[in-house]
Amino acid sequence: MAFKGGDLLSEKAAGDGHGESSSYFDGWKAYDMNPFDLRHNRGGVIQMGLAENQLTLDLVEEWSKNHPEASIGTAEGVSQFKRIANFQDYHGLPEFREAMAQFMGQVRGRKATFDSDRVVMSGGATGAQETLAFCLANPGEAFLVPTPYYPAFDRDCCWRSGIKLLPIECHSFNDFRLTEEALVSAYDAARRQGIRVKGILITNPSNPLGTITDRGTLAMLATFATEHRIHLVCDEIYAGSVFAKPEYVSIAEVIERDVPGCNRDLIHIVYSLSKDFGLPGFRVGIIYSYNDAVVACARRMSSFGLVSSQTQYFLARMLSDEEFIGHFLKESTRRLAARHERFTSGLREVGIGCLRGNAGLFTWMDLRGMLREKTPEAELELWRVIIHKVKLNVSPGTSFHCREPGWFRVCHANMDDETMEVALDRIRGFVRQHQRRAKAERWAAKGQLRLSLPRHGAAAAASPYLALSSPMSLLSPQSPMVHAAS
Repeated sequence: MAFKGGDLLSEKAAGDGHGESSSYFDGWKAYDMNPFDLRHNRGGVIQMGLAENQLTLDLVEEWSKNHPEASIGTAEGVSQFKRIANFQDYHGLPEFREAMAQFMGQVRGRKATFDSDRVVMSGGATGAQETLAFCLANPGEAFLVPTPYYPAFDRDCCWRSGIKLLPIECHSFNDFRLTEEALVSAYDAARRQGIRVKGILITNPSNPLGTITDRGTLAMLATFATEHRIHLVCDEIYAGSVFAKPEYVSIAEVIERDVPGCNRDLIHIVYSLSKDFGLPGFRVGIIYSYNDAVVACARRMSSFGLVSSQTQYFLARMLSDEEFIGHFLKESTRRLAARHERFTSGLREVGIGCLRGNAGLFTWMDLRGMLREKTPEAELELWRVIIHKVKLNVSPGTSFHCREPGWFRVCHANMDDETMEVALDRIRGFVRQHQRRAKAERWAAKGQLRLSLPRHGAAAAASPYLALSSPMSLLSPQSPMVHAAS
């Protein structure tokens, strides 16, 4: 017998705090109901809402074939089976933590060093963010986050911890760069509302922008955190996915070289192997904190989301192979750059621009010119057309808390070349159709204007647009904007 009623369940179970009602997750559901397949379902929805790197999996597969000793399930590695299969404490395998610290330094061009004793494991970056939220803030306290930001932060940081995320508004006129003025404004606004600000959370490189935070801005953030005694959490899970200049700068490098007076107890880094290595299924997240108390607490909490010892064992050997890692990072950079250029050049063919990016697995696409009006509602109407008619799961800017309607995140590294070309063809076909309709509507409006204007009269001459219909009425009855699914 099924029981109903919130009094039988916890508030977490009965509530909607997980955030799955977001359009970001709705797009995934549309894909799950009708997934595209090159051979079996070419009319399905193409997944462009998942930031996953499938461009270099062949390199990992090849290394795995050449190193059977890295797996305890092979004849070459089975001698380690008993050691690895038995109980491991939540500190993790020493060789794994050492390999991860070395790898983090290699990814960042060896411009910063990492201590393996500060490496704390977690079940992916999701678990790492939540663990830090529990360590750094109490329910009702807040972190400031530059917009636009990753939609699942609302789940990762807030759902179970009870903390708040407050936006630092950034804008397209300066390519959404974070400024000190915007930071101060957000901080002061929170204080006026009686909300205690415990820290700042940034992604560097940015998701969804695909841009990096420059050295000066990082120094400003570290200084601000020190002066106001608040934490700075830098999510650097795309640090190894920078494919063009300017070069990537980690907060670890900045506090070592540029802000000698920084209070390092306030600095924390989140990392994972889900993006740079394309291994989200391995669930390898890392907390790297300069605060001893945070390391100790996070390590105790990691018992709720440990990485399996077998996974640690395999990765320790792969990440310790510096020659392979050097080749991998170089080849990944080349492939990401090629994919980004092919995709953005394909968009330029029909006049669609993107924010100039140099990192990540996605593009911040500008469709503001296709909105019937500059409102979040119009953006969601356009998004529904793209999902249900064009059959592409792209993510609307509103789901990233972007205040400027018309921006969309489009992931392009999670598919093969042929699928990407199908996706590009769909986008270009949709845009060209829109352009033809817009042109026809302009001609119709001009014809209506000529018929409506009197031949004489000062009032008509002074205001020749009085006879025009509203923008919505000019849309063709066949326009997908009219028939957008609700």
